[in-house]
Amino acid sequence: MEESPEKAQATRFSHESQLEKATPDATHHVMTGFDTSLESLPDGYFTSSFFIGTMLAAALGLLAGVAGFGYAAPVLAIINADIGPDPNLAWVGLVYTLMLAVFLTLVGRVSDVFGRRWVFAGGSCLGVIGSIICAVAKDIPTLIGGTTVIGIAAATQVSFPIVVGELLPMKYRFYGNALIFIFAIPGSGFGPAVAQGFITHTSVGWRGIYYLLIAINGTAALFWILFYHPPTFHMKHRSGKVMEYVKTFDYVGAFLFILGLLLFLMGLNWGGSTYPWKSAHVIAAIVVGFMLMVAFVLWENFAPASFLKDPLVPMHLFRNGPWVMSTIVLGVGAGMYYAFAIIWPSMVAVLYTNGDPMYASILASLVGLGLLAGEIIGGLLATPLGKTKFQMMFAVLSAGIFFGCVAVCTPDTKALACGLVFMGCFFVGWVENVCLSLTTIALDDQNEIGTGAGVAGSVRAAISTISQTVYVVVLSNRLTSTISSQVPPALVAAGLPASSVVDFLTAITVGTPAAFAAVPGISADITAAGLRAYKVANADAYRTVFLTTIAFSGLALVLSCFVPNVEDRMTDDVAAALHNRNDEKTVGS
Repeated sequence: MEESPEKAQATRFSHESQLEKATPDATHHVMTGFDTSLESLPDGYFTSSFFIGTMLAAALGLLAGVAGFGYAAPVLAIINADIGPDPNLAWVGLVYTLMLAVFLTLVGRVSDVFGRRWVFAGGSCLGVIGSIICAVAKDIPTLIGGTTVIGIAAATQVSFPIVVGELLPMKYRFYGNALIFIFAIPGSGFGPAVAQGFITHTSVGWRGIYYLLIAINGTAALFWILFYHPPTFHMKHRSGKVMEYVKTFDYVGAFLFILGLLLFLMGLNWGGSTYPWKSAHVIAAIVVGFMLMVAFVLWENFAPASFLKDPLVPMHLFRNGPWVMSTIVLGVGAGMYYAFAIIWPSMVAVLYTNGDPMYASILASLVGLGLLAGEIIGGLLATPLGKTKFQMMFAVLSAGIFFGCVAVCTPDTKALACGLVFMGCFFVGWVENVCLSLTTIALDDQNEIGTGAGVAGSVRAAISTISQTVYVVVLSNRLTSTISSQVPPALVAAGLPASSVVDFLTAITVGTPAAFAAVPGISADITAAGLRAYKVANADAYRTVFLTTIAFSGLALVLSCFVPNVEDRMTDDVAAALHNRNDEKTVGS
């Protein structure tokens, strides 16, 4: 099952020689796992149909992955009104998040061992299946099932840094990821506007979202199958057999990891929303999930070699300081962003749009657009600027300042709020792309690029879920306090009978003129006073959430001081090259 000495030597020689040119102290930074180098690739390799087709497959896959829930999330209430109502609507978003978090690690490790081609092609095929299920759904449980499949597919699709990273020279990885992110703009940047556009301007309504996803996933799958020919299992393991690796796969570790992470994240998502925090459902899910994750770590570290020949997550990854710090900053940075991904859409709907759903969707898109702008520009500038440690310190500090300053915004400062949110998300995007790229660049063995990127993605998801839970709890508690203390007195002072206050608050929830007209004792002046008080109360609650981001920003700033500088790794070495359809020769040779 071991690689031949010739193959092992081929994967070692390249970077050792390159790094000796880059730094006089190469012995401290020796990397392995490279198949070739830029100067060894045939002329026309990067303009070949195989390479361009693979990059397009990765780009379309990312678009489908982020749009798989990005399109549906803003219009879930409309979908629920059409094929519901169903009390389990929240599971539509939950299953997507859970599948993504769990399967990122599995996608990375399985593709490292067995080859990537059919993992990524299969992911897009699953995206087609999940989109079809959702497109024809006649009830919410069917929609949940389809979104589960879409979430599993997305785990392969957002893992594009694995493909891009190993096919490009080390010095081009930041650029490659930045260019792929451009294709996410219609899905993540304009997701709310696209979704609302289907509702407002087409006869197919919300189902049009999934028709579009079928087309995108189908095209991506076709590109993967036609053009993506990375090293096969046989090329990775010359003397190994597939069934030998199937038999020795870490099934125990996979079981502990999947169940543990699922339960832990489910408990966090349930708390305070589906069930009270003190309920048995929440406590049991969090505690049992945490214990299973502890058991997983113990298994990976101490299981006898006779039982564990190929661990799901090699624990030596966590002894790689640069990789660990890049991964944690990636997660904490995402935690800063999620405050606005969750809060901003409801904030603009309440404070700044006066009930216009299309305008609300456009303003809501600022979060995704800001993040993508930072991912693209940050990726393009990362290599020329160098010193990624200082880039991350500056970007985290800037994001924290902009996010914290949103706390000064009121119902009358729409332009200021939009500008601050966009710039905050821009700098988080910068952090996101640089640290995402670093999770592959910082690996000492590039044969583990899938595992390193996959585990980093799962860690990011776990940290983001924790931060999301904090924000939701803070907002819920503050809204209860601010609305109850500010809105009723304002209504009574404006002349509304105290007995009608509850009716007015109910009318706000419904949001229709008929609902307000049915409130006893209502008038235009009272309605205006009540709505103004409601906006101010909401602004006060949002302010607390934005101030809460300072804690995450401070933590991220401290951690960013330990992000690595990687100028010495910006070499011409290439981890893997595409080969022809019917032989093992590099494309173009």
